[in-house]
Amino acid sequence: MKVIINIIGSIGHKSLKFIANIGNFFLFCLSAISWIFRPPWYFKKIIFQVIDIGYFSLPVVGLTTFFSGMVLALQTYNGFTEFNSESTVARVVLTSITRELGPVLTGLMVAGRIGAKMAAEIATMRVTEQIDALSTLGTRPMQYLIAPKIIASVLCLPFLVFIGNTIGILGGYTIAIFKLDFNPDLYLYATIDNLQWIDLIQGSVKAATFGLIISMVSCYFGFNASKGAEGVGYATTASVVVSSVMILTSTYVITAMFFG
Repeated sequence: MKVIINIIGSIGHKSLKFIANIGNFFLFCLSAISWIFRPPWYFKKIIFQVIDIGYFSLPVVGLTTFFSGMVLALQTYNGFTEFNSESTVARVVLTSITRELGPVLTGLMVAGRIGAKMAAEIATMRVTEQIDALSTLGTRPMQYLIAPKIIASVLCLPFLVFIGNTIGILGGYTIAIFKLDFNPDLYLYATIDNLQWIDLIQGSVKAATFGLIISMVSCYFGFNASKGAEGVGYATTASVVVSSVMILTSTYVITAMFFG
């Protein structure tokens, strides 16, 4: 009986802790968003974050989406052998990349690269008491550390998704022309003909949402890291895992809003 009570008590304790963490996260998000619209704005830090998030993430995003487009074109050709025309493959590649694969893969890659870096940076500042030092010197940590990262993430993710979509479609084009011997003109015409503004708008909304998720989650875990190296490691790991799960969850919600 005592064992059962201990198990129930442990489950209850973890459940209450989980609910408390959710509440703290939403309070953190509200506070961070409020500081975004308050002057002064640290433009040098925003530009630095834009370069770090946008420019230096291009290689990993480009490689990921390019090979995804290649695989998608090849699988589409093999899966629809009776409809292996230029228009079918081009339409499937275009729709899949612009609606789902482009934004989601870009979000996951940025979460792994930038989200972990944000969490580790802020967590290190927390455990070494640099954030406390900023507060002592009269600098607001939320405004100086968190707001520039959120602004840069929301601005850069749509740009990265647009580049990733373009490279992904190029990957499908490369396979279609050089391996499947499709007609280049017909394939390009089918791609342009099937391009819809709603797909681009949906991808941009997903990208901005993913940027907000990655920056908020990473900054939250870093800002609330516990003492020691273990706390930094936990914050880094948790930020990537939670960001990835929220990205995959939110992409369904946004898709349902547009096409539900």
